[in-house]
Amino acid sequence: MLVQIMQYAAGLFIIVGSLFGLLAAIGVLRLPDLYTRMHAASKTGTMGAGLMLAGIAVVAFDSGVILRAIAGFVFLLLTAPVSAHLLARAAYLSGYKTSELTQLDEMQSVSKKK
Repeated sequence: MLVQIMQYAAGLFIIVGSLFGLLAAIGVLRLPDLYTRMHAASKTGTMGAGLMLAGIAVVAFDSGVILRAIAGFVFLLLTAPVSAHLLARAAYLSGYKTSELTQLDEMQSVSKKK
């Protein structure tokens, strides 16, 4: 009984994680500029991968697999937002323009100092 509940929970985690991955892909294709695309890829991609790793950890009965899934999720949480921030900052400082839809540019003071 408990094994079946864990299998259903793992399946649910993997399906929801896959939907987040699909949303990340749609965001990368549909959003207007580099900055919003990067935001979609880093936030929803991390959430989707994390949910899929949680599904693997729930259904695995091996402590090594569970620890690797947790380590992978922690690694994603630490690296994806930082790398997205650094790439967006480098793109902005190199002159990549924002979309016409952008209403607030909090980095204008940084680019004027350059």
